[in-house]
Amino acid sequence: MGVILGIDIGGSSTKIVGLNADATVIGMLRVRAEDPLTSLYGALGSFLARNGLALPDISRIILTGVGAAAVEGDIYGVPTERVDEFSAIGTGGLALSGEDRAVVVSMGTGTAFIWAERGGTVRHLAGSGVGGGTLAGLSSLITGTHQFSQIKKLACGGDLANVDLTIGDMANGEVGALPVDATAANFGKLSEDATPSDLTRGLVNLVLQAIGSMCVFACQSCATKTVILTGALTTLPQAEETFALFNKLYDLTFIIPENATFATSIGAALCSLQKEDVENTI
Repeated sequence: MGVILGIDIGGSSTKIVGLNADATVIGMLRVRAEDPLTSLYGALGSFLARNGLALPDISRIILTGVGAAAVEGDIYGVPTERVDEFSAIGTGGLALSGEDRAVVVSMGTGTAFIWAERGGTVRHLAGSGVGGGTLAGLSSLITGTHQFSQIKKLACGGDLANVDLTIGDMANGEVGALPVDATAANFGKLSEDATPSDLTRGLVNLVLQAIGSMCVFACQSCATKTVILTGALTTLPQAEETFALFNKLYDLTFIIPENATFATSIGAALCSLQKEDVENTI
């Protein structure tokens, strides 16, 4: 059997992963999405060239993501399947983390919250419009910077003390279980001297903390304490720090697996392999 390609056509980028029949990874590639079809064919061509593959080496292509609906029929004559995005997110998150059950959170242009159990249920819990698109849009409006790489660089030099109001700013000590450095109001103490780096750091904090709060509610609804984080926002340097705070406050375990950006494309390919295994046992 040839190579299986899992392709996640998202709102701002397209991710492609190649798997052998035994589910070992051949390679991964991410390209910016100008439009679904352009990014799909560009990613496919680049992936084949970089990995020394030709179309006859590909046994099938598995599409997922919001842009998959724009693709009709097979691609270049290669059998092409479609997997719903929620199944791909849940399957990919569990596979990369090694967990058997968890809330899987895909932090892309927006944010999706999925409940996943290995060999069992994968269901959509909720979604939020707060995500990478929010960060890019607000950053463009406030600082004039919308490129993700520049946002990451700016945020690293920012000081939240010039932007956010903390518990310590409002009280003489801790309030219940909340430490003095916990955020009381995002952008609630905006200084006139705040720099673009400070503002960008505040935006990153706002987006990540909003997602973290929703993770808490998702875990409560599923009676679990394990969250697997995937998607582009996992690459923000502040992600581990932010979710470590949520771990401390709510006794939750947040896992950012290796290659978290590619979880959905990996999950799409694995869904196809799992389906094939089931069919072969019937």
